[in-house]
Amino acid sequence: MARVPLPATLLAAGLALAAPARAQNLPDLVTPDTLRVCADPGNMPFSERKGDGFENRIAQILADELKVKLRYYWLTQGPGFVRNTLGTGLCDVIVGSAFGSELVQHTNPYYRSPYVLVSRRGSFDGLTGLDDPRLKGKAIGVIVGTPPVDRMGAVGLVPTMKPYPPYQFDPARPHQTVSAEIVADVAAGKLDAAVLWGPAAGWLAKEAGKQAGGLDVVPLLREPDRPPLSYRIAMGVRHGENEWKRVLNTALRKRRAEIEAVLRDYAVPLLDEEENRLLPADPKP
Repeated sequence: MARVPLPATLLAAGLALAAPARAQNLPDLVTPDTLRVCADPGNMPFSERKGDGFENRIAQILADELKVKLRYYWLTQGPGFVRNTLGTGLCDVIVGSAFGSELVQHTNPYYRSPYVLVSRRGSFDGLTGLDDPRLKGKAIGVIVGTPPVDRMGAVGLVPTMKPYPPYQFDPARPHQTVSAEIVADVAAGKLDAAVLWGPAAGWLAKEAGKQAGGLDVVPLLREPDRPPLSYRIAMGVRHGENEWKRVLNTALRKRRAEIEAVLRDYAVPLLDEEENRLLPADPKP
């Protein structure tokens, strides 16, 4: 799944956790009576200090299942996020982390989602991929360093691509995240389209579209898998905390239906666990 709205392990790519000696078993670092969550205080739709994000709601579901209190350690996502949260021992879990990263140990994935193309309603009806000739010559916003950039280069979209920096730390910034800025620029007509991480774009487009006659969000399901444009999202814990990982896996399994309902509430495009196809909008009980 960020100033760049991706899961924390993607955002912190290239960083390292604290020394391996810090990786202990459950009784040593994990607080048994409190779910201590590492989170960004201003990264909607993922997390926010007021508790409005979908990762906040998922954390509350887990705390309820574990019958413990919920407490946050807040830090803006960016360089050093993993090292200064899990690595310091001040919190015990990152709720959204791209499965497969080596920075953290992962629980079982609890959802899978793709990158998407966002445009004003009706601009690219019937579009199924980035190789659509109608995109040539268009101003398409994308966050520097994210996987779609390579694919956009392969299909000739770089000459008119509009790159945005991955982080935005200016306290006077008009938007909470870079993705929110990009979606606002699409809605205002400053961009023809944008390619963004689906879990961020779905909610942002829904909100921005209320004032812009609606925005279309098209999951990119037919792109080559190198670089991958879909990711499995899990929870991240410290390396070596195997018992804690098992506890979280059990809670995730028991509350799976509620967690999926939260993701749908926030317009997260959900994919089948193996195939690049969207799950039904209204799954049968």
